[in-house]
Amino acid sequence: MLRILSLKFGRVYRCGKFLFIVALFVILLMNTHNLFASFQRNELTDRRFIGLNKCPACFGTSWCRKFMNGQVTFEMWGRLRFLDFFNVKNVYFAQYGEPREGTRRVVLKRLGSNQELAEIDQKICKRATGRPRCDLIQGMYKTEFARLNGDVRLLTPEVVEGWSDLVHCPSQRLLDRVVRRYAETKDSGSFLLKNLKDTERMQLLMTLAFNPEPLVLQSFPSDEGWPFAKYLGACGRMVAVNYVGEELWSFYNAPWEKRVDLAKQLMEIAEQLTNNDFDFALYLLDVSFDNFAVGPRDGKVIVVDAENIIVADKRLIKQNKPENYDVWYESRYEECDKEACLSFSKDILCSRVTVDHNYYAVCQNLLSRFATWRGTTGGLLHDPPADVVKDGRLTALLDECTRPQKQYGRFQAAKELREFLTQLTQPSNTNR
Repeated sequence: MLRILSLKFGRVYRCGKFLFIVALFVILLMNTHNLFASFQRNELTDRRFIGLNKCPACFGTSWCRKFMNGQVTFEMWGRLRFLDFFNVKNVYFAQYGEPREGTRRVVLKRLGSNQELAEIDQKICKRATGRPRCDLIQGMYKTEFARLNGDVRLLTPEVVEGWSDLVHCPSQRLLDRVVRRYAETKDSGSFLLKNLKDTERMQLLMTLAFNPEPLVLQSFPSDEGWPFAKYLGACGRMVAVNYVGEELWSFYNAPWEKRVDLAKQLMEIAEQLTNNDFDFALYLLDVSFDNFAVGPRDGKVIVVDAENIIVADKRLIKQNKPENYDVWYESRYEECDKEACLSFSKDILCSRVTVDHNYYAVCQNLLSRFATWRGTTGGLLHDPPADVVKDGRLTALLDECTRPQKQYGRFQAAKELREFLTQLTQPSNTNR
C-alpha cells in the first residue's frame, strides 16, 4: 500500500513539475518583447520604479546620484519583472560599481510588499485628509511628519512612542542616537532635529513610523561591531544594504563542525544584543532562518532583517524603576502550529533590566529540536555525532534553553551552551 502511494505521489510531483515548466515557458513566450526590453534598459534609473517620485514620502535620497548615473544595476534574474510575482518581499540582488573600487554585490529592499507600500500611501492620506487617496506629496506636508518643523530642537519620546517596534518604548538617549546617526542627510552628527531639512525630517519620521530597519542599521552600525548588515543608502523607496552572503537556511545540512560554529555565533549575537556596554537591549521579535546570513569569506553570521526589533534603554529602566523592573524576566515557551513563532510581551521587554528573550528566540526557533522551518524539525544542531549524543549535555542544554524546568534556568543554560559550543569548535573536537 505504501509502495502504491509513493508511486502515485511521485507521478503527481513529476506532473506538477512538468506543468510548472510549461507554464513558465508560456509566460516567457508571452513576455518575449518585455524580456528583451528588460535586458536593454536599467530600470533602477527610472524615478517611478524606485519610488523617487513619492518623496518626501520615501526613505531617503543619499544614493540617488548613484542610481541615476547607472552605477546600480540588477543582476540577471532581477531584471525580469514577471518574476516579481514570486518576490513578495521586494528584495533584489544588484551590482554596484565605483571607478576606483570596482563592482560589488548589494541588496536592494523596498522595505515592504506591494500591498504594504500601498497601505503606507493610504495611511499618509488618511493622516492628512481623512481619506485613503490624495496627492501624496501635498498630503505629507499636512501630516505630523511635517508639523515637527525646524523650531523643534529634539525628537522626543512622547511624540513617536509606539510608532514602530524600534520606538515602542523610546528613551531620549535612543532618539538622539537615531537623529545623530541619520545617514540620509549631508549634515549628520547632530542630535538636533532642527538641523535637518524639512524633507529630510519627514523622510526620517516616515521611516521610523512604517519600517525602521534602515534606522536600526544606521544607529547600531556594523562598523562598530553590531551584528547587522551595513546600510549603504537610499533613493526613493529603494534602500541599499551590503550583501552579506547566503541565508542561514543554506547551511541547514552543512557539516556538523560548520553548524556548531554557526550555532555558537547565534548565541553570541543573542548575548551581545541583550548585554552590551551601551546599556541598550535589542530584542529580536522575528527570528527565523531567513533573517540571518553567513559571510562567504569569514563565515560570520549577520542579522539581515532588522525591521522587528525593540530597543529598550536599560539606563532609563533603572532610573524610572517601573514595577518589578529588577526581577529577572523569563520568556514562556508556548507550543505553536506556525513556523518561527514566539511568545512575548513588548511592554514587559521594555520594563525589565534582565530578560532572557533573545536566548529563548534563538534556541527555540533556530537551534533546538523544537525548531521548525520549511517542513523540517530538529533545528540547526540536528543529528549530532554519536559521542555528542552519548555525552547528553548538548540536548540537555538546548532543552533547558527552550523549555526551562528550573527557575531562571534559561539564563544559566544559555551561558553554559555558549561555553559548550565553544569547546566543540576547538581543534581537539573537529574530528568528531
